Amino acid sequence: MARYLPGLVTLRSYDRSWLRGDIVAGVVLTALLIPAGMGYAEVAGLPPVTGLYATIVPLIVYALVGPSRILVLGPDSSLAPIIAAAIIPLAAFDGERIALAGLLSIEVGIVLVVGALLKLGFVTDLLSKPIRIGYLNGIALVVLLSQLPKLLGFSVEGDSVVEEAVNIVKGIADGEIDLLATAIGIISLVVILGLKLWRRTIPGVLIAVVGAIIAVAVFGWQDDLSVAGAMPRGFPTPALGGVTLGDAVNLIGPAIGIALIAFADTSVLSRTFAARAGTTVNGNQEMAAVGAANVATGFLSGFAISASSSRTPVAEQAGARSQLAPLIGALLIVVFIFAAPGITEYLPSAALAAVVISAAISLIDIRSVVDLFRVNWVEAALSIAAFLGVALIGVLQGILVAIGLSFIAFVNQAWRPYRTELGRVPGLRGYHDVTRHPDAERIAGVLILRFDAPLFFANGGMFDDYIRAEVVKGLAAGRSFHTVILASEPITEIDATAVDELVELDDYLTSHGITLIFAEMKDPVREQLDRYRLTVDGHPRFDDSRFAPTTGAKIDEITGNLRTDIGPDAGDTPRQS
Repeated sequence: MARYLPGLVTLRSYDRSWLRGDIVAGVVLTALLIPAGMGYAEVAGLPPVTGLYATIVPLIVYALVGPSRILVLGPDSSLAPIIAAAIIPLAAFDGERIALAGLLSIEVGIVLVVGALLKLGFVTDLLSKPIRIGYLNGIALVVLLSQLPKLLGFSVEGDSVVEEAVNIVKGIADGEIDLLATAIGIISLVVILGLKLWRRTIPGVLIAVVGAIIAVAVFGWQDDLSVAGAMPRGFPTPALGGVTLGDAVNLIGPAIGIALIAFADTSVLSRTFAARAGTTVNGNQEMAAVGAANVATGFLSGFAISASSSRTPVAEQAGARSQLAPLIGALLIVVFIFAAPGITEYLPSAALAAVVISAAISLIDIRSVVDLFRVNWVEAALSIAAFLGVALIGVLQGILVAIGLSFIAFVNQAWRPYRTELGRVPGLRGYHDVTRHPDAERIAGVLILRFDAPLFFANGGMFDDYIRAEVVKGLAAGRSFHTVILASEPITEIDATAVDELVELDDYLTSHGITLIFAEMKDPVREQLDRYRLTVDGHPRFDDSRFAPTTGAKIDEITGNLRTDIGPDAGDTPRQS
């Protein structure tokens, strides 16, 4: 049950203290879900009511099969234009478009479910903490710029964040601000943020939204403001009539693209918010759950969906603790569709913008970026790259750029890892970095080195060069060597390219009368080395005499002080520094 229906498992272990927060968050979400669903449906070239269906059905399905406790699924701004581009050329009428959009959603769901079965959810492991921090900061900027014009009562267009920002400034300079909308938006924002700082137990978002609806209804401002508009009536029903095999083939390409975007966006959000809540999510479960939600909504007059980067933080800030919150939101939409479809005629867009802006502000994390610069500038740079990528070129592209840079940084670190000579420090067990312990004693005739990385194609040559350079440096300093001990514990793998370098190094050392010894090499790595079947004159190149359980054990053997105990002594320890 935990694997296939995690929602039911959460319900069985539901903490009653969560109920208030979930109810408040569900009510608050309803105010956002309705206009967002209707608006994104229009962007996708579909009737507004399909946006409500694409909101209700995924939330219900995900509440049962989704692993994340507060993730909110629904129509998405990054998917709607792709959906429109895919279906509009194939159909001219609403009925045909609804059917094609449903078919496209089903195909997206199938791609995601197949990906989950193939265990492709591991891609979420590539989203490190710096990337998540940069991603959220980028999302916050994108959301803030998209909502600020609505808060001020006008609209702008732009193909990039820079264009949007420039057009917002122009709009303000040209006097396009609607004073009534701005007043409602700013008051709503002050109420939300003020109550959050002063008394978190009071649902500021709910008070702001309800207050704005009451004010517009009482004073009759609905004709003077941009409002969400009345909800269309109806209930989701199957609407796949008329689709053909040719349609299914034509939609495969868009389906794969949408699936990639949906999972990339969802995986980052789910992992990020799970980390903020102190929980974890399974990437394969997440992929399958989003796939199931897409299949279900496709069958019931909806269209492709993903996690919402604006509604999810609203749910978190409103107090959501489980999937009951979005489930309540879905059920309330159904209630409003039939009982009070006209209530959203009084919901001002400026108040909704204030809700989204307050949630976006909570995503901004400058302190963590500063801390990253203080600790590791490379990780800080990755975070900045993710931020700029998401903000300037799009969510998916920005994440891919950051992941690519992460790989480059990893390869760079493994290519030039920390490496040092070890010596014996009086009063300390084990063998330690001589650069950090200048008083360390070097063992006569022995050179002890450590290379802190797996040996692979990118660093095999550097490893060989480093060992040779240390030998030459020691000989130039008047030392003589009969043994080089490689403290091998940090080496977790040796690939075929590195093995060739290792063989050349061994030949070089042998020609100088020096024996290469591997100390503390892990059994799986030694077994991997054995599988290469390296030989010299018909005999194993690296036989048992070339391996030592510990550096200290080999030093004792060399110095004639053979160990008679099984515990660590002054020359041995499980840890080296």
